[in-house]
Amino acid sequence: MMVVRNKKFQEFVCEPMGDKLITEVGGIDEELGAKLAAKGFDKAYILLGQFLLLKKECAAFQYWLKLSYGASSSQAEQCALCLLEWCYAFL
Repeated sequence: MMVVRNKKFQEFVCEPMGDKLITEVGGIDEELGAKLAAKGFDKAYILLGQFLLLKKECAAFQYWLKLSYGASSSQAEQCALCLLEWCYAFL
């Protein structure tokens, strides 16, 4: 599957995370963001923490996001790649 690096994705990976909302992460729309926020994942850095706990393994993170929050395959893939590219740029 080809991940679309849209404007939202590019903006996220090109600047420090700071206090960005969960919906600013590529692949996270309002509906998925609301599900995540309801379980405490309201900020991008909290989602990044989960990604890091899973050792930046995109497949494991995508599985978690789909199984736990009902993310589509494309949402999960775009989100994982967005966080991975952010890690390459800032960690």
